Order: sequence, then C-alpha cells, then structure tokens
Amino acid sequence: METAVEIPANVEAQKLARKKAEKIALENNKLHKRLCRLVGQAIGDFNMIEDGDKVMVCLSGGKDSYALLDILMTLRERAPIHFDIVAVNLDQKQPNFPPEILPAYLTELGVAFHIENQDTYSIVKRLIPEGKTTCSLCSRLRRGILYRVADELGANKIALGHHRDDILETFFLNMFFGGKLKGMPAKLQSDDGKHIVIRPMAYVKEEDTQRYAEVKGFPIIPCDLCGSQENLQRKQIKGLMREWDKKFPGRVESIFSALSNVAPSHLMDPKLFGFKDLKADGVASPMGDIAFDEEPCSTPTTFGTIPLQQA
Repeated sequence: METAVEIPANVEAQKLARKKAEKIALENNKLHKRLCRLVGQAIGDFNMIEDGDKVMVCLSGGKDSYALLDILMTLRERAPIHFDIVAVNLDQKQPNFPPEILPAYLTELGVAFHIENQDTYSIVKRLIPEGKTTCSLCSRLRRGILYRVADELGANKIALGHHRDDILETFFLNMFFGGKLKGMPAKLQSDDGKHIVIRPMAYVKEEDTQRYAEVKGFPIIPCDLCGSQENLQRKQIKGLMREWDKKFPGRVESIFSALSNVAPSHLMDPKLFGFKDLKADGVASPMGDIAFDEEPCSTPTTFGTIPLQQA
C-alpha cells in the first residue's frame, strides 16, 4: 500500500502566496493597460494632443493627477508624435502641506517640473466665512495662476486630472442646483483664449484611479481646503451615483454615454436650435418628433399596443 507524500505546510503556503502574487500582478497589468487605452481613446476622440505640443500637467498631489501624469508619460513613449510634458504644482500655502514631497517625487521620476508658490489659502480663508464652501473662489484663483504659468513655460495645452465621475458629478450639480445642462468638457478653450484645456482621463472611472494610486504607491497629499469640507453638494451627488451603481447597474454608464449623444432639437434651448423659425416643409427628418409614440423606455402595458394603420 502506497503512502501519500506529505507536502510541508510552508511549501504549500509559498505556492499559494506565489499564485496570489501572480494574480495580483496580472490584474495590475490589466489595470495599467485599461487606463492607457481609455486615456489614448479620449486623446484621439477629441484630438487633445498634437505633434509639437507642450503639455502642462497640473499636479495637485491627489490620486487623479498622479495617475494622469504617469499614464501620459507612458503614452509619450509609445506615441507616433512628439510632445513635451512639464508637471506643475501650485503650492497654495495650506497648513501642514509638505513642500518636499512633490519635488522629490518628480526629480526621481525624471520629468520636467515647476512649483509655483502662491498663498491663495490665506485669501480664501479671509474672504470666505467659516463653514461656507471655498471651492468656487479657490478654483478661480488657481485657474488664473495656472494660465499665467502656462504662458511663462510656453505650454499650449493644460491637462487636468478630472475623470468620468467628476464629469458626471458636475453635470448633475449644474442640473440639480444650477438649472443648467452643463458638464465638464473633455476639451475646451481657456478663459483667456490662449490655451486649450484637456481632460485626458474623461473616460476613466474613479475606482480605477483609486486602485492605480494604491498599486503605484503615489505619495498622496490631502487638501485642507475643499478636501476638509464634509457637507459639499458634490458629496451628495457622489453618494447618489454610488447608490445608483449598486441598485441599477449600467445606469451611470448610460448617463455618461448620453453626454455624447445630444439631440438639441429635442431639448428646450432656443439658442441651440431654431425653434422660432421651425416650419413644416414636407421633408421627412430622421430627428423628427415622436410626440404620438409611446413614452421612451416605457413599460409595456398588459393590453399590448394598438397599430396606427391596418394591414
């Protein structure tokens, strides 16, 4: 009778650990490839970066801007065109901000960078009452400074780290609280008309940037202005989207797709469509009204539908 050979527990544990490590490495590689693909797709869809561009990547110290810089550096090595990258951080003199982290990280990374020192924190705290949202003023001050820095550095493109969830949250914020159908475009002209602002991570989910930051071990620097305010409207929207994702899988993706599939003739903005001049000209239109059809995506009744014409 043959006796089973016992495998030492430590050998079996090592095998399991090796398999687990291989699986994690495979998943991490898939994540990197997915981010590169989505960022590359967005760049191509909107013609964000062209040959000879100098791209100023705005690096806040948060997970999204770190991920953006990392992926753009990867794509630069593979791109059939030449473009330069310069990382820029605006040190707003927030309390407890560690000024040594970003220079050390960027030096080790081997990328050109510039640290702009401007005490916008004191301005915001002086002008905004305690407990009120600081984002609007902080954003305006930061925008003006970054435009100036882009001029000084000779950068014609300004890259921001906003992702898909940021774009959707902004869309809902404007709709729910501002009465506007307005979001965050993937590409736009700067306020001063001198630069093009791009959001190469427009197709990337926030959960992917979160995981990527953990995988890469980015030295995250928290924000003591907007990041410290717990009752922001954006947080309400983020919670709503998270709930939708759990209860209605696919809803968030569908809404995001709708931002790229707009029918101005079926909205109510006379600045976008010439409703006043609209007349019946006898020519069939593929975008014509469906006023007498069933409601879009309505639940079918138990009685079925009544044909408009008899066969």
